[in-house]
Amino acid sequence: MTTAAWDVDCASGVMAARIAADCLRDGPIGAVGLELEAHCYDVEDPARRPGWDELAEAIATVPPLPGGSVITVEPGGAVELSGPPAADVSAAIAALAADREVLRAALAGRGLGLVLLGTDPMRPAQRIHPGPRYRAMEQFFARSGTAGAAMMTSTASVQVNVEAGPREGWADRVRLAHALGPVMIAVAANSPLLGGQFTGWRSTRQRVWGQIDAARCGPVLGRDGDDPGADWARYALRAPVMLVRGTDPDTQAEAATDWVTFADWADGRAALGGRLPTADDLDYHLTTLFPPVRPRRWLEIRYLDSVPDDVWPAVVFTLTTLMDNPVAAATAAEATAPVATEWDLAARVGLADPRLKAAAQRCVAAAAEHAPAQLAEPMERLLRNVSAGRCPADDFSASVLADGIPSALRQLAKGES
Repeated sequence: MTTAAWDVDCASGVMAARIAADCLRDGPIGAVGLELEAHCYDVEDPARRPGWDELAEAIATVPPLPGGSVITVEPGGAVELSGPPAADVSAAIAALAADREVLRAALAGRGLGLVLLGTDPMRPAQRIHPGPRYRAMEQFFARSGTAGAAMMTSTASVQVNVEAGPREGWADRVRLAHALGPVMIAVAANSPLLGGQFTGWRSTRQRVWGQIDAARCGPVLGRDGDDPGADWARYALRAPVMLVRGTDPDTQAEAATDWVTFADWADGRAALGGRLPTADDLDYHLTTLFPPVRPRRWLEIRYLDSVPDDVWPAVVFTLTTLMDNPVAAATAAEATAPVATEWDLAARVGLADPRLKAAAQRCVAAAAEHAPAQLAEPMERLLRNVSAGRCPADDFSASVLADGIPSALRQLAKGES
């Protein structure tokens, strides 16, 4: 495996080789992990952001989750369910849905509702998580202006984790995960508002991420995508260092104040913390990179907006099937080719673009052919919506126009359609 443009005799070259060797795991396709984020609202007062202590106390009362998900809280108070790997996508969906229902019921008993939207449509950006990592990240992202604050505290997604698969198929698999990005963004777009205003984008969440530096949040895929390990090594070492920890393991990380790439730090061309980086620093740096497809031995697919309960199982099944089923994957590769780089277009107009709509119809139909009985109805609903050129953002926009933002949020927080 190559190490991109680095001399293996220099420090950055050694680190490039380590990144490339460790980023993907050779093995069978099949296991799937899901993560679902939801904005947390006071059901009676959606404009109020529940505080950290209030959320922590509420989560502490949640009974054991049947699917084994872990509950965490994002910087702005969004609540995330992270499910363990399941044998296949159907099992992963069933487990996460069961855990979400238990969590929803427990928080409802305390007057809190979980809303599945890609962005918080009304409340101003505000960090409530007191963790030092998030405090330092907030300082770093301040250079990105309002987009940095919005990304940290006002966005939510559904994340799909799939296996890297056999080594000989890595390049095609990573290329497909990227090529599916625009189509799946259009299908799942569900964030038309931010800060109390319509933004003109179906997926404002994707727009926000696109306004942050591409060296940290842009796609990883290289010029030809033939060597995913080298592409990831190149990306990681050229990305600016976000956080620097002291030599004492108990020392909290501080935000880097200057734009210094990890390669420059490793090779001594720039100083951070008065020292050169260690292997632990490299591992920590990798956790601060947020591309839409991130290799972590498996593939984290991070570009989907959080979407409603009647939508996310079908969206998740579609994306996973297009990645993991060879027949569906072949259809997806062909269907997405004309729009594989249209990330901004997909976020702005969703399925209103004829090419994205056509590709989405082919992709969803290909996935629907493999849907189990329990997902047949959600998949049929998704296919009808795609055929009509509608994404979840259109439904939420209609609700807001009819009833106003607070009322629309209150209905969602109460679990009403």
